[in-house]
Amino acid sequence: MRIYDVILKKRNGGELSDTEIAFFIKGFTDGEIPDYQASALLMAIFFEGMNERETATLTMEMAKSGDMVDLSEIPGVKVDKHSTGGVGDKTSLIIAPIAAACGVRVAKMSGRGLGHTGGTVDKMKAIPGMRTSLSQAEFFSIVEKIGCSIIGQTGNIAPADKRLYALRDVTATVDNLSLIASSVMSKKLAAGSDAILLDVKTGSGAFVKNLENAIALAREMVAIGENSGKRMLALVTDMDTPLGCAIGNALEIIEVCDVLKGRGPADLTEISLVLAANMIYLAGRGTPDECRKLAEEALESGAAFDKLCEMTEAQGGDVSYLNDTEKFARAECIGEFKAERGGCISRMDSEVFGTASVTLGAGRKKLGDDIDFAAGIILEKKTGERAEAGEIIARVYASSEDKIEAAKDILKEAVEISDEPPAKKPLIIARVSKNSIERF
Repeated sequence: MRIYDVILKKRNGGELSDTEIAFFIKGFTDGEIPDYQASALLMAIFFEGMNERETATLTMEMAKSGDMVDLSEIPGVKVDKHSTGGVGDKTSLIIAPIAAACGVRVAKMSGRGLGHTGGTVDKMKAIPGMRTSLSQAEFFSIVEKIGCSIIGQTGNIAPADKRLYALRDVTATVDNLSLIASSVMSKKLAAGSDAILLDVKTGSGAFVKNLENAIALAREMVAIGENSGKRMLALVTDMDTPLGCAIGNALEIIEVCDVLKGRGPADLTEISLVLAANMIYLAGRGTPDECRKLAEEALESGAAFDKLCEMTEAQGGDVSYLNDTEKFARAECIGEFKAERGGCISRMDSEVFGTASVTLGAGRKKLGDDIDFAAGIILEKKTGERAEAGEIIARVYASSEDKIEAAKDILKEAVEISDEPPAKKPLIIARVSKNSIERF
């Protein structure tokens, strides 16, 4: 078999066989197929597309290109969750403890921040002593004993995807639903859970900004998982406005604790309960309504917060910071971003808020940058609320006044104030399963 013939077949609109896809992935991973031919095939896929079977095969071959985690020695159904990325999205650290408190095992591998979006691992590192690199034996032990553990992705999970994404990034072939779906799902399938909940973000702060494209991506990923023997659900959720009020690592950990102690922002609390209920449902713990009630009880009783503390302690973190969040280090400089006119906040561009948080030091401008865990933004107002001229919309935190001023300049482009309130949008826009799409 020649890669030339595989490229030609796809360029001419043909359907690639499982053997041809496996040949491509193995050859590229082993270095036998050069970048220029891999790029040519990616471009052919970009224009000609892939059907459901081709996409599922591509995903599984990328997953098998590295380590395939076997979670079978951990008893019970293991449920994973993946978000496509957002601003202020700290839900993993809320829903994993809720699910664990309901008897569901959550063995989750998470990533660092990407661009304007925050990463769960970065947030966890804001807790002094917290370890996100564990041996497999320790990871398994924590999941079995406590019910949940969240760690960083291992170096050899889906290496073919890592190499292919680097090519897509420089050859204008990122924006293809099959390639996006296979990239996400290859890592999730390699992580070994029995069921996977997807949180597909859409709106200004999401990578997929168009709603119909987000629903199509959700359908594609659900189909891949189901065809690979996983139980799947996807929620399409709003990311036009930052989630919750905190953006930035330590600030978001404090907000996680607030939610788990029953005093968090309404939007973050609600979306966390919906996500957790769907994870519990995937584990077969009851009807959707019964699972929602279980999630609410875990939150209200304090059992979910206890699980967060147990997981943190098991991974070396100082639990006293969760019990008393005043212990977290505070930024040296605090600025105020104020409304220039009175009226109703009609827009809060999540991506611009994310960019501003990176400028403050809460994210990385380039690989290898250090993160200031105390830096970030606290929203005092949200979309739909009224603000008087000169009233504080957000407080910004950084290590220098220069960063404060730079972020405030950026935020001028993030907020619009109108005379009339905007139309109210749902937090949960759609729920996608194997056989249906429910729109809310």
